Amino acid sequence: MSKIITGEPEDADSSRSTDAELAAYLVRRAGELASQMRVDGLTVVRKTSVSDVVSNADKAAEEMIVGVLASARPADGILGEEGAVAPGRRTWVIDPVDGTFNFVSGLPAWCSAIALLDGDSLELGAVYQATTDELWLGGRDHPTTLNGQQLPPLLDRPLDEIAISTYLHPTRVNDQLLRDGLLRSIAAAASVRIIGSGSVELAAVAAGRLGVWLHADTLSWDWWPGAALVEHAGGCTDVFEHGGHRWHLAGPPTAVAQARATVIGE
Repeated sequence: MSKIITGEPEDADSSRSTDAELAAYLVRRAGELASQMRVDGLTVVRKTSVSDVVSNADKAAEEMIVGVLASARPADGILGEEGAVAPGRRTWVIDPVDGTFNFVSGLPAWCSAIALLDGDSLELGAVYQATTDELWLGGRDHPTTLNGQQLPPLLDRPLDEIAISTYLHPTRVNDQLLRDGLLRSIAAAASVRIIGSGSVELAAVAAGRLGVWLHADTLSWDWWPGAALVEHAGGCTDVFEHGGHRWHLAGPPTAVAQARATVIGE
């Protein structure tokens, strides 16, 4: 029987944890820190638009993760949404609060997420949704789990039987190639959901709660943690170029192939 990993530290020395144990610990601790800071009161600053914001909780959670990794994995590199960057043997990709607009608005769909890359190889991903106390973990030699329990294999289903999860920012509505690709895929699906946290959505795809995930020009920290969960739950991922955009797909193989075809217009 595989060891149950819940993110609760068994040893104060995180350098002796496995990568999976460390990732689970970091996202749980980041989520709990952000939750407490939201209760205490947040400082929020606009980044590029009214919906692209950062809070002091985002920054504090990222600083915490970077500090632990500097001690536990000093040879590894870091790529953080809030600006933390360091070269290294491998790279930890950090999203301390994914879905910050939801987070600061009091909506429950936000999480803390982390992925580990070894060159071009995606080693693992971890996502913790503090509002539901759900910790997702999946990677090489670690089938995707939810709160330590392995998920059942993801069923292969066609696009017209499942919900598609996507997003179109208001500033990009007039991008016809982007808009039309999304609309064709939405029209081919059973339903559509826009939740506002890529990693929350991808974790839901891994569990079969959502059907397929389709986004364009996704940033590394919004993609890699959840992509690992989907892949190691028996789903597949696809990244391709079309219409001047880089598209990201995840879900059951049949639905992923059909969604790609609708984007391209085949």
